[in-house]
Amino acid sequence: MHEFGLAFVTAFHLIADLDPGLVGIVGLSLRVSLTAVLLSALIGLPLGAAVAAFRFPGRRAVTLFLNTAMGLPPVVVGLIVYLILSRSGPLGVLGLLFTPTAMIVAQTVLIVPIVAALTRQIVEDLLEEYADLLRVMGAGPLTTLVTLLSEARWSLLTIVLAGFGRASAEVGAVMIVGGNIDRVTRVMTTSIALETSKGDLPLALGLGVILMALSLSVNLAAAMVRETRRA
Repeated sequence: MHEFGLAFVTAFHLIADLDPGLVGIVGLSLRVSLTAVLLSALIGLPLGAAVAAFRFPGRRAVTLFLNTAMGLPPVVVGLIVYLILSRSGPLGVLGLLFTPTAMIVAQTVLIVPIVAALTRQIVEDLLEEYADLLRVMGAGPLTTLVTLLSEARWSLLTIVLAGFGRASAEVGAVMIVGGNIDRVTRVMTTSIALETSKGDLPLALGLGVILMALSLSVNLAAAMVRETRRA
């Protein structure tokens, strides 16, 4: 117990002193996750809204695919991205494997189905309420999409926050495509796994505390968004 207590004290000292190694890991984690969430929002929000608002051949198949892809195992996504970006893969010439870019790609692939599927459900429910109004207004496809996304903005913001929470907690996919290289692709989750296996509990605990604080902040932000929507 004394060792665990000492490890906690050391962990908080690392945080308070802004240890360069810890700060570098946290900074890279935020950069990767925020970029992946931004890309996922740019792809997933309009995609989900389009699937909800328009009728086209294969719509049910797309909906089923998005719903199924929400539960994709991260290690499987990591393996697929690894094969695509590896030297013998179709995009191997780009040399992206074991870089932060590869980690962003993997996280984006994981988050897009979540954002798109939840957006589709929200917009579809909203469309039932506004369908007659949009028809009377003679709204075209683009106007319909923009209107529905605007009306659902608070719910969609909650979805984006959930996507960020999912990205920041990801370990399997980023471990595979990033390689957990020190000062290059080592993020909070992979560092916690590595440092724990090495027995370096202070750094692992320090990163764990920051990750928990980040998760709490995301949940608080989502709750504030819900309260703002009700107001």
